[in-house]
Amino acid sequence: MPRARYKSLVDTFAEDIRSGRLPPGMRLPTHRQLAADHGLALVTASRVYAELEAMGLVSGETGRGTFVREIALPPGQGSGQMTIAAGMLDLNFNYPSLPGQADLLRTALRQLALSGDLEALLRYQPHAGRLHERATIARHLLSRGLTVQAEQVLVVSGAQHGLAVAMMALLKPGDVIAVDALTYSGFKVLAETLHLEIVAIPVTASGPDLEYLHSVCRKRPVRAVYSMPTLHNPLGWVMGMAQREQLVAIARQHNLMIIEDAAYAFLVEDAPTPLASLAPERTVYVGGLSKSVATGLRVGFVAAPVAWMKALERTIMATTWNVPGVMSAIAVAWIEDGTVAHLEAQKRQDARARQALAAQVLKGVAHTSHPSSYFLWLPLAEDARADQVAMALQREGVSVSTAEPFAVSAQVPHALRLALGSVDMPSLREALLKVRNVVAW
Repeated sequence: MPRARYKSLVDTFAEDIRSGRLPPGMRLPTHRQLAADHGLALVTASRVYAELEAMGLVSGETGRGTFVREIALPPGQGSGQMTIAAGMLDLNFNYPSLPGQADLLRTALRQLALSGDLEALLRYQPHAGRLHERATIARHLLSRGLTVQAEQVLVVSGAQHGLAVAMMALLKPGDVIAVDALTYSGFKVLAETLHLEIVAIPVTASGPDLEYLHSVCRKRPVRAVYSMPTLHNPLGWVMGMAQREQLVAIARQHNLMIIEDAAYAFLVEDAPTPLASLAPERTVYVGGLSKSVATGLRVGFVAAPVAWMKALERTIMATTWNVPGVMSAIAVAWIEDGTVAHLEAQKRQDARARQALAAQVLKGVAHTSHPSSYFLWLPLAEDARADQVAMALQREGVSVSTAEPFAVSAQVPHALRLALGSVDMPSLREALLKVRNVVAW
C-alpha cells in the first residue's frame, strides 16, 4: 500500500475517533476484515491499528478485538499520575495523612533550629547518608523483621528514588527482569525508562505464579525479579512463608537478584519474614517514609549486601548527590523519638477503618483488598470497559485509576484501583457510593 494511502487511512480513523463519529467502546473491524475492506495486506492492516494504538486512540485486546478508547479521560485518570482537577474526590492517588501532622512538623523544625550543629545541615552530606542516621534506620528495620548493619543501609530521597538507584546501579539496558503482571506503576515507568525487558509473571489470588517464573528462568536469561511480598500494590496480597521460600529457592537456583519493595509493608502487623532476611546475599530492600509519615517527607532507605554498596552509593551521587540534611535529620529524629512508630500504628488503624467502610458500601460488588491497606482492586463486569467507567466517574466528580498503569502484560484487565487514603471519611463514603452506582449499570 503506498505510504500516502496508508497514512490517509490512519488519519481518517483518527479524525473519526476524535470527532466522536467512532464512539468510545466501539469494536472496530478485525485486522483481516480491515485488510479485505481496503484491499490491504494483513500486515499493513495490523500496522494501521498499531499506529492508532500508539496514538492512544484504540486498544487491542486478545480474544476480544480492537476498541475505540475513551480519549476524553483527563490526565491522572488511568495514567497513575496525581494531576487531579479541583473539586474532585481523589481515589486515584494515595497520600494518607492524619490530624496533627503539621503540628509535628512545626515542633520538629523548632527542635532542629535549637540543635547544636545546625550549620552542618547546610553542607553536602555523605552520598550514602551520615553514619549515625544509617544506624538509626538499621534499628528501625528491626521492627520490619530485617537485621542489617549501618554499613548496609543507604539514605535516599524516597522509596521511588531507592528503586531507581537499585535498578540503575545493578542492572543495565537490555537486562530481563521478572515482575508480577499487575505491579506498582512507578516500577513500570522506571523499567521502561532504563530500557529493561520485562517478563510478566501471571498473578493468582494469593501471589505470583512462581512455577511460571521457574519455567521462564529455565528458558530466558532473567537477571532479576521485582517483588512486593508484603502488601502488594495494587492487589493487596501478603505472600506466605512457603511462597517466599519458594521464590528465594528459584532466585538462588537461577542466580537472580531480588528487589524487594516494602513501601506499604508497615501496614501489616506480624508480617512474614522479609525476602531480604531469607536471601540477604541477593536482595535489595527498598522502603521509605512517604506513606507511613508524609508524602512530602522524601526520605527513604535501601538495604543491600555489602558487595553492592559502592555501586549503589555511586548512583546516589550521580542522581541527587545526597538526601538534603534537613530532611534526613527530621526523619531520623522522628524514628528515634517514636513518632514514626506512633504514626504507623495510627495509619494501620485508619486503613482498617477505611477498608471496613469500603466493604460496607461495596457489599455485593466483587473486589480484592487487604484489611489494613489503603487501596482495593475492583474487577469490572465482562462487558464493561475501564476507560468508559473511569470517564463516567469523572463526570460524577470521582477520580480513579484504571488497570492500565499497573499492567505489564499485553492483556490489560478491565478493572479499577481505588486509593482510599486521600479523602476524609465522609467524602470517601460519598465517592464509594458513586463508584458502586456506576459499576452497577
